[in-house]
Amino acid sequence: MSSNIMILMLSVSTFLGALGLMGLLWGLRSGQFDDQSKFIDGARYDNDEDFKDAVAMDEKQKKHKEKKENYRPAD
Repeated sequence: MSSNIMILMLSVSTFLGALGLMGLLWGLRSGQFDDQSKFIDGARYDNDEDFKDAVAMDEKQKKHKEKKENYRPAD
């Protein structure tokens, strides 16, 4: 491999690595990863009624999907 190709590959990979590092630092500074209480609050405020509603919605979606699959248009 020629040295020009090696230099090009190293410079492109260094640039992409620096771009990724800058993106990570931007995310940290802007608070993109600050979800400290998301899962705790989700478990704390979750109750049986919400769970039953979610199960009912899931069953409703399954029935709708089965209807869609068994649908045959009129000839």
